[in-house]
Amino acid sequence: MSHQNQMERMDTAKRRGRGCLLWLGGFVVFVLGVMLVGAMYESAAEAADVRAYPPPGQMVDVGGYRLHINCMGTGSPTVVIDAGWGDWSAMWSWVQLEVAKTTRVCTYDRAGMGYSEAGPLPRNAEQFAKELHTLLHQANIPGLYVLVGHSLGGLSVRVFAHDYAAEVAGVVLIESMSPAQFSQSPPDTKPQTPSQSSGFSIPFVLARIGLVRLFAGPLGSKPALPPEVQKAFTAFSVTPRAMQAWTDEGTGMPESGAQARAVKTFGDLPLIVLSRGLDQKPDWQAMQAELLQLSSNSQQLIADKSDHNIEIDQPEAAVAAIGKMVEQLR
Repeated sequence: MSHQNQMERMDTAKRRGRGCLLWLGGFVVFVLGVMLVGAMYESAAEAADVRAYPPPGQMVDVGGYRLHINCMGTGSPTVVIDAGWGDWSAMWSWVQLEVAKTTRVCTYDRAGMGYSEAGPLPRNAEQFAKELHTLLHQANIPGLYVLVGHSLGGLSVRVFAHDYAAEVAGVVLIESMSPAQFSQSPPDTKPQTPSQSSGFSIPFVLARIGLVRLFAGPLGSKPALPPEVQKAFTAFSVTPRAMQAWTDEGTGMPESGAQARAVKTFGDLPLIVLSRGLDQKPDWQAMQAELLQLSSNSQQLIADKSDHNIEIDQPEAAVAAIGKMVEQLR
């Protein structure tokens, strides 16, 4: 090969290299531009939602951050509802409206969810119980309480009923998670610590650049909520704050299971276990039945037309279970 041909090939390779670098640089600039536009879109949308959908309840400081609690009705005992993983007070709108006809009922948003501000790690059952207890006292909502826990909320309710037993009159577990779902943490699993920072998960980043909001409509399924609640539910379920809270709660779930497992009994505290009637699986049925062993004064009810989200699928069953507990205590 002649020297001239070698030079020509080297020049061609250099031009191709420069072309690739220019293309790659242009692509990076394009992606960063899209992310910047998405972040601006998300920030503007969040600001508009805050103006359009003010919290229906009160925002209460629980130690440097504020949680949202919404109470309706009058009478005692006071019903306190703790929602499942990724859910918040809006999901319980139908149930709350009906229960409020007979007694006082409060729903709240765990830190980072719904209207509540982000809270510190760890996000596990003990932390949830502590925050809820502080919230109730700071909001001047005295016991005795009927605690209602759905799914993940069932684990924190279990811990609350143990740690603050003198303030609890009864417990209703609705499709509650069971400690049996979680094996012991493997040796390389590091528990969340208060010094850890959050805000860098993939769901958070996707929400920060507006992608979660953008695709929530066409790809997400919306629960059938009252019209005045539906838009607010969608708006506050797609925020970066909510995505990070969802991620942190999921990460802390094994710890939550272990903490709930440590609570062996409620003694004779009245307990109702409400379980789904549809899509039943033997393992889940067994775990639901096992929850009855927490109290010597327990009973199980079945929502025969419902799957896991009884508060949406068959809210009247949840209302009936809560009402039965309230009447039992009066």
